[in-house]
Amino acid sequence: MKRINLKVLIGCSALLLTGQACTDLSETTYDVLPTSGTFGSTAAQKAALIGPLYNGLGNYFDQFNVINTTTDEQIVPTRGGDWGDGGNWQRLYQHTWGPVTDNGNFNGWWSWCYNNITAINQQLGTVTDPALKAELRTLRAFFHYQAMDLFGNVIISDKLGGTSPAQSTRAQVYAFVEKELLEAYPNLSDKVGGEFYGRMNKPAADMMLAKLYLNAQVYTGTPQWAKVIERTDNITKSGKFSLNGDFFANFSLQNQASPEIILATPFSSTKRGGMNIQMRTLHYANQLTYNLGSSPWNGYATVTEFYNSFDDKDVRKKMWIVGQQFAADGKAIVADGASVIFTPEIPSFVMPAGPAGALPGARSQKYEIQRNNAFNDMDNDFVIYRLGDAILMRAEANLRLGNAGAAVTDVNLLRTRAAMPAYTAATLTLNEMLAERGRELAWEYHRRQDLIRFGQYTKAWRFKTASAQTRTIFPIPNDQIVLNPNLKQNPGY
Repeated sequence: MKRINLKVLIGCSALLLTGQACTDLSETTYDVLPTSGTFGSTAAQKAALIGPLYNGLGNYFDQFNVINTTTDEQIVPTRGGDWGDGGNWQRLYQHTWGPVTDNGNFNGWWSWCYNNITAINQQLGTVTDPALKAELRTLRAFFHYQAMDLFGNVIISDKLGGTSPAQSTRAQVYAFVEKELLEAYPNLSDKVGGEFYGRMNKPAADMMLAKLYLNAQVYTGTPQWAKVIERTDNITKSGKFSLNGDFFANFSLQNQASPEIILATPFSSTKRGGMNIQMRTLHYANQLTYNLGSSPWNGYATVTEFYNSFDDKDVRKKMWIVGQQFAADGKAIVADGASVIFTPEIPSFVMPAGPAGALPGARSQKYEIQRNNAFNDMDNDFVIYRLGDAILMRAEANLRLGNAGAAVTDVNLLRTRAAMPAYTAATLTLNEMLAERGRELAWEYHRRQDLIRFGQYTKAWRFKTASAQTRTIFPIPNDQIVLNPNLKQNPGY
């Protein structure tokens, strides 16, 4: 079968959305889908179907880098006149958001889920190939899962039609997502890499099910730890993945070669933009450090206490940038009359203009920063699921079931790679498990789920007082409630 290059396909889809032509895709373009159930049987037809749909998955990074600001690992402080944005970032971080005041954020997240679901439903009616149908159902389940996780009681959309769809309970959506994944699973491909890189296959479905079961007690009130182990065993025992000896190779410019990646969304500085974390986190003057085409925006940093949770000997601590900044020629950078020195300590959420407000906060270089890049977007693929997370999920499930020995064995695989001392059954507590997940998975956008599952999301942290338990789910967007009278607002809003 002709190989489908997903990175090219989604790049072309993104360019077509802006009216540009894609010249490096040889397959025929289909403008109109037939109404008969015959489409999707050839490689070219499959390419025409899945390219735009996976382009929607590519926006996962853009959605969740904002959602992550509601956790204790990421902060976007106000720096003089920059990043005030009407208090938006402060409300997210302090959990003081409102369904009307912050409707734009919530409606964007909701629309991302359901616009993609609708697009998939439109295509499913034309597909007869069992493998492709299973792949699309799995992709649709992914978006339903995100909607349920973020908003709780949401809509199950498994077909087209209807102007005011019914609202389902979180438990009902959980059951729907589980059923969709289990039914699709036998027809999914077990191939990884190549044409299935960045696509839904059996390992991706196993990860989705493991995530579903990991948080089952939050979603339904009933834990499913044994099922977490079953699904992560499928991945770890498949022989298809292995821990990358170099932790940071998982996030390099060419990270598609990592044997640890289970599901990533491909990016390209020229074909499929959107991977711009360096612009969000670096100081304006870091343009000189990396010879960038434009000045970064000096926004995102990590919370002081989160930075301090890393031991100095932990290899993973190198994901943070602190200290004096240098230009590409090795000269120390000076801006606004002061040396550009990043300090982990952030003194207040709202800081003054000038160096006192521009420099505080450790910045992120977990994803390799592309040097000599004329574009704001980089070539790194964003990692949604990887083996390191699967191992930690299995370890947590075993720990909660009382199997401390198995949990320690798993966690120490990652501790060894990080050059950190091994845990013992006595030292690996649930609190340590949460902390280790934070150190391993920082800024990979699992933190909100983890904090909620461990009962820590509503606690007080730097610049944030304790928030109500109702803040563990976001409000149904006001725009959606106006449009659909069947939608009822979540408690507490």
